[in-house]
Amino acid sequence: MPSCIFCDIVNGKRSCYEIYHDNNIIAILDKYPIDIGHSLVITKKPYEKLTDMGSQEVAELFSKIPKIANAIIKATNADAFSIAQNNGKAAKQIIPHVHVHIIPRYNDTGTLWLKRKILKDNELDELAQKIRNCIE
Repeated sequence: MPSCIFCDIVNGKRSCYEIYHDNNIIAILDKYPIDIGHSLVITKKPYEKLTDMGSQEVAELFSKIPKIANAIIKATNADAFSIAQNNGKAAKQIIPHVHVHIIPRYNDTGTLWLKRKILKDNELDELAQKIRNCIE
């Protein structure tokens, strides 16, 4: 598989707003968030689709979601969250590298999927630090 933006992030060739990492995954803030705190949990191995992964690797990836989602909810005071995971172009997977979206939801903003609010670098830095501080 050719290198992609997520491979570059995993390999330290591209900057990101990291909120969590371990041996197998990295979680970062989405630069084009659906809502404040929208984050991506990315496999370090460059799988294109979940079906390319072993069941143990899929289980490990999804086992990290509660810990990361709880930190995002705590840091952003979100009321709820959505999870999205796309596999293949027809499913609207833009970057061909397995990743899970954690999207905080707020009662006062409703459910928006297409309107993106771009934050400034200093706002992203501050938010990433706030979320990292809430990881347990």
